[in-house]
Amino acid sequence: MPDDVAPSSPAPSVRPSLGVQLRRRKPLESFADDQEASGQPALRRTLGVWHLTAISIGATLGTGILVVLGTAVPLAGPAVWMAFVLAGVAALLSALSYAEMAGSVPVSGSSYSYAYATLGEGLAWVCGWCLVLEYAVSVAAVAVGAGQYVNEALDVVGLALPAALADPPGAGGLLNLPAAVLVLLATVVLLPGAREGAWVNTVLVVVKVGLLVFFVVVAFSAFRSGNFEPLAPMGAAGVSAAASRLFFSYIGFDAASTAGEEARDARRDLPRAIIASIVIITVLYVLVAVAAIGARPWTEFTDGEATLVTIVADITGQPWVAFLFAVTAVAAIASVVLTVLYGQTRIFVAMARDGLVPRVLGRVSPRTRTPVAGTLIVGGAVALTAALVPLGALADATSIGTLFAFALVNVSVIWLRRNRPELDRTFRVPLYPVVPVLGFAACVLLMVTLGWITWVAFALWMVVGTAVYLGYGRRHSVVGRATLPVKLR
Repeated sequence: MPDDVAPSSPAPSVRPSLGVQLRRRKPLESFADDQEASGQPALRRTLGVWHLTAISIGATLGTGILVVLGTAVPLAGPAVWMAFVLAGVAALLSALSYAEMAGSVPVSGSSYSYAYATLGEGLAWVCGWCLVLEYAVSVAAVAVGAGQYVNEALDVVGLALPAALADPPGAGGLLNLPAAVLVLLATVVLLPGAREGAWVNTVLVVVKVGLLVFFVVVAFSAFRSGNFEPLAPMGAAGVSAAASRLFFSYIGFDAASTAGEEARDARRDLPRAIIASIVIITVLYVLVAVAAIGARPWTEFTDGEATLVTIVADITGQPWVAFLFAVTAVAAIASVVLTVLYGQTRIFVAMARDGLVPRVLGRVSPRTRTPVAGTLIVGGAVALTAALVPLGALADATSIGTLFAFALVNVSVIWLRRNRPELDRTFRVPLYPVVPVLGFAACVLLMVTLGWITWVAFALWMVVGTAVYLGYGRRHSVVGRATLPVKLR
């Protein structure tokens, strides 16, 4: 039986074997018919290149600096800026592959859809399940970090929340109330429409860049070069481990690629937005990391602290400055929550159209042209996770899901170049096949350096995903029910 089948064909009387179904690919030509076949209203095409770039930056910039810097410095020491560079290079290699795929397959599903078109339903499901881990958990991780900044701001004026309402179980409290509230607010913003959410995000991105520039100026006023000695006290292993943890802060371009069906000119604008955002983000991350280490000895960085606001408070000695910085940081982090939550809902739209997750997650409102039900379901689940799970565990779990999905995109580029050389591509990966091979290798290297607990958690997540696929996805798969062969030329 052929691997590539038309998804619109009638159901066969005999279900294909599991091996055949896992290998079946979704023809590229069928993606354009997905919306019509679903019977749902179309997503509204309103996003231009600036909106898409702002989505990339909004989903990325601030996560690693404002939230995870305090957890990475103890691993890498003053060489944490090198960890940002290493993670940024690894992200750029994969970003180039994403840019080519986004210009070739401009759809909502991001790497899930790319894998379905090239590697088959089995790996597409694995990729989609990793994206659930990547997006939903990263939203929760960032919201937890924002909760730390909320408490820092309240503490400046003597109104800090009690630990029971500011920390999750396992970190000294009962639930992280600020984190849960932030996720729910982002959910409400996304309900009216993509354009409205994009404008809110654009404003927050401008605020975020201004905030980081302000921090760099303040931190360099107290810069001490001696803080960089020794540069890498834990050696290369520490830098690599920090890079693995920080890699989750580079998932913004992946969020932009989920907007393929809502971009005005996806083939032209998505590759531009993806590459531009990675370059901007990496430069700002390195600047802020260097400024932070220069202003404060690396041994004084602690996990669970709102690092940048503490540094600003120490340097200026003005409580009102620290308060204003902390409040602005919450607004900046909110854009990460907003855009990554947006990406998760759009991936579920693609998976629901393919029948791999319940249809309710892909139901589009005729009035707002957004997946209202899916947004509410995802937002509620993520808010609960943010309230109850500590930051460190969330960050590592997100990293491994992200790295696995990125690795598959690099493989997808190679497969599509070999099997569809005539396909119209608005962007081509330079130095092919070196770049996608290096991108794949970089992802694997960073995955290997993650701790064994993270790998156990990832294995358990995959076991749950396998059960969901066998129990629901396989039986409802649109491609799995198709019978008419469609050869990819």
